[in-house]
Amino acid sequence: MEVTLKSISAGGIAEALSKVETYRYLNQPEEAESICQDILAIEPHNQAALRQLALSITDQFTGSTEDRFGESEGVFQRLADPYERQYYAGLLRERWAKGQLRAGRPPHTLRPAVETALRYFAEAEKIRPAGNDDAILRWNRCVRLLQGLTGPDSGPEQPGFEHGDSPPV
Repeated sequence: MEVTLKSISAGGIAEALSKVETYRYLNQPEEAESICQDILAIEPHNQAALRQLALSITDQFTGSTEDRFGESEGVFQRLADPYERQYYAGLLRERWAKGQLRAGRPPHTLRPAVETALRYFAEAEKIRPAGNDDAILRWNRCVRLLQGLTGPDSGPEQPGFEHGDSPPV
């Protein structure tokens, strides 16, 4: 028996996107990622599927070298809207830093990634759609994260990444 992937119908994309959100809420990012790949196979520029695909990948970040930072960054860069590209570039770095923190990296080594996230959120805020405060909300979260990373026992301010561990700035 030949085992091959099957294509979904164009008419089923809206329902498939709904399932992606459900799987992400259920903490099943691999399933969500698979559905996004099915959607993108028939609509390669589907913005919702691109967003959800990259978010599903970042949902899988554990702070290991297996995290697919570059892949998710490439997907986010395919978004058509300049605001979204800036916003999600910041979110990617924030999520990467949180994964590193969960993996036990010294908190002071994560400061550069969080500061880079802040720069992206600041740029996104400048071009945000009216009434969209998402970049501000993420900015505030990153500031609070930085406040938690710094303190009397946080260590030196110099990054201590091993080669290849740091996301591109």
